[in-house]
Amino acid sequence: MSTTDLIADAFTIIRNATMAKKENVDIPASNTVKAIMEVLKKENYIETFKEIEDKKQGLLRVYLRYLFGKPAIRNIKRVSRPGLRRYVKADKVPVVLRGKGIAVVSTSKGIVTDKEARQLGLGGEIIGYIW
Repeated sequence: MSTTDLIADAFTIIRNATMAKKENVDIPASNTVKAIMEVLKKENYIETFKEIEDKKQGLLRVYLRYLFGKPAIRNIKRVSRPGLRRYVKADKVPVVLRGKGIAVVSTSKGIVTDKEARQLGLGGEIIGYIW
């Protein structure tokens, strides 16, 4: 399977797995996807993840989080994509669902949430929205 957007593929795999109420899911690994999973773990949207070695690029096994039988990730959406990148300045970093969700932002200090980007005074590329 040849893909051009690993982040969109990872978001789609997670979205489908939460709808099917899967306990864990395997995602093709990359450094960016790994950093996004770190943010999701820190914000309690997933339980944990671990790297699995294979003969190719490797996999990330993501353990999904459920609260009272409902998935912690109700929706996950890719914003910036290879065909149309979305960048924002520090004062225009979006707030997702009035602070109930998070925006994942790629900044010069790494991949952070929208709240951290505002605290650091950084803008960057909006990777996606999670709520």
